[in-house]
Order: sequence, then C-alpha cells, then structure tokens
Amino acid sequence: MAIGIGLFTLLGLYYYQSQEKLMLADKRAALSKYAYIQTKRLKVLHHFFDERTEYPRDSRFKSAIYDLEYMKIFSQLTDETVTFVEGVYLREHTVHFVKRLDQFYLGTKYLIVEVPDNGKWRTEIWKNVWGYGLIGLLLFMVLGLFLSKLFLRPMRDSIMLLDRFIKDTTHELNTPLSAILANIEMMDKEVMVEKNVTKLNRINIAAKTVSNLYNDLTYLTLETEKENEDEEIALKELIENRAEYFSILAQSKKLSCALDLKESSLYADKRKITRVIDNLISNAIKYNKRNGTIGISLKENMLTIWDTGIGISEDKIPFMFDRYLRFNDSEGGFGVGLSIVKMILEEYSIDIEVSSIEGEGTKMVLTW
Repeated sequence: MAIGIGLFTLLGLYYYQSQEKLMLADKRAALSKYAYIQTKRLKVLHHFFDERTEYPRDSRFKSAIYDLEYMKIFSQLTDETVTFVEGVYLREHTVHFVKRLDQFYLGTKYLIVEVPDNGKWRTEIWKNVWGYGLIGLLLFMVLGLFLSKLFLRPMRDSIMLLDRFIKDTTHELNTPLSAILANIEMMDKEVMVEKNVTKLNRINIAAKTVSNLYNDLTYLTLETEKENEDEEIALKELIENRAEYFSILAQSKKLSCALDLKESSLYADKRKITRVIDNLISNAIKYNKRNGTIGISLKENMLTIWDTGIGISEDKIPFMFDRYLRFNDSEGGFGVGLSIVKMILEEYSIDIEVSSIEGEGTKMVLTW
C-alpha cells in the first residue's frame, strides 16, 4: 500500500511538471509575439519621444521595462516580482516573459511581458491525476493483492499442513503419554533396587517434561476456541498440587522449593490458570541453577514466583512473552509457554510484573 501511494505521488508530480512545461511552451509563442510588438512600439516611442510621451499599452497583455541595473523605468505588471532570466516562467496568477533588448530604447535593457494565468490547466491536471491516478492505484492494489496471494499460497499451505501435523501429532501423543505417567505412578519403588529407582525417576522427569509441552501445544491448537468454564478457584490447593507435580523435576536439579501460601481465590477457568502456573513453575525450574531455589508466595490477590536462576537482561524483558522467541538455546521447548501465559493473563485482566538480574534470578508478580 505504501509503495503504491509513493508511486502514485511520484507519477503525479512528474505529470504536473510536464504539463506545466507544456503550458509554458504554448504561452511562449504568443508572448514572444507580444514582446516583438512591444519592442517595435518602444522603438517608435524612442525616436519620437519629443512628440509622444505616452507608454504604449495593449489590451492583450501588460508590460514593464527595466534598465541594465534592473531599475524599473515603467511598469504595468500585476506581479512585480521579476526574475531577470531570459525566457518564460510562471508566477502565482500570471505568466512572465523576459526579453533582453539589443538596443537601449528609452534606456531599456529588459522587457517583461505579462499575461494572466486563469489556472484552468491546473484544474485539468488535478482531475486527471485524481481520476486516472486513483484508477491506477486501485488496479495496482488489486494486482498487488493477487500477487501476494499467489506468492503466499505455498507458505499458507505449508503453515496449514504444519498446523494439521501438530494437531494430529498432539492428539496421537495423548494416549501413550497418559499410559506412561499412569504406569510410573503405579510402580512400587520400595521393591526396586536403587539403580532401577533412579532410572524410573529419569523416565518420570522426561515424561512430565513432554507432558507440559503437550499441554501447551494442546492449548494452542485445540483448546483456545473452547468456551470458558469459569469458577471460583482455590489457588492454595491448586499451587500445592502443581508444585508436587513438578517436584521430581526440581529434585533432578537439586532445587529447594520455598512455599509461602495463604488462602486466596480467583474466578477464572481452572484449565487456563493451571497452564499459567505450570509454565511459570516449569520456567523457574528449567532456567534455574543447580542447587538453586524456587520461591512461590501466595497472598490475597497476589502470586509471586521467583528463582535463583540465570536471569535475563532488562532490555529483553519486554520481548520474553513473544511467541517462539527464546533467549537460551541450551534449554528445550518451542518458546510458546510464556506467550500462553500472557494471553491468558490479558484475558482475565491480571497484571504481571517481571524483574530479573542476569546471573541472580527472575521474579514474576501476578496481581488481580
């Protein structure tokens, strides 16, 4: 659109300038003729000045005479702003023609002939510019829209194919992932040797990591259009449950968890608030240092989750909620977790404030 408007402006300017030059070229012939007539009259007046003293006038044009030093001798001009360059030029409402005389009749060096400019040529130009220009711009936009659709079709088809693939893959992951987690919970670790318990814990960690990613992809591809089932959520109970769920992941990095939970509630869709809590706790674990700490504090209308992890520079904080944007390639994921968090918080008018120091950790405070 901007390119079309720019092209339209340049073509309009070029057309205006060309039409102005064409108009002046047409005027030049007539003005040259008038200048020739007036020069002859000045010659006659010069030779018979003792008998005739009246400056020669003509109803078809006005004129003025100036000496060699640009001093006015006599003028009838409506616009006396004169450019002493031989040729024709346009003033605001008049056209001037400047002629340098070879012989100084009455001391004249410059003869200026003036005719009025009624501006009809301008009106005609603007009619053509706006008429043909808008038609051209419309055709350019239609052509641009057609070409953009043509060029973007392969990309759109690829995105639709990828979207369908993610939906199908996400759906297929559900059954085996649920089976893995259910069987891990049913296993009796007390009868296992220590070596097998360690292996089972690793499987549990991997399964829960995939499960959290699965839940994010499911939310983005399958559940965003679902109608909300808002209810009064007991946040203390929900956070304790999710902290217990992620405890195996925290233990794998030898993280300690500091919980300070008071009773608080929030009226929202429990499925969506669970996604918010899961992603914030998951990030606090993922980007924490080994032997670090995770803190979760719940007060009335305020939830704080902090960690002693790698942190993030202040200039990157405004972009951390952008989808697919990741600032640390050493950790897995698609960069969709925090974008989901932001989406849900905005839906329920929940404010989030992020403070972070590189090498020291990050704190996120939710208020509603």
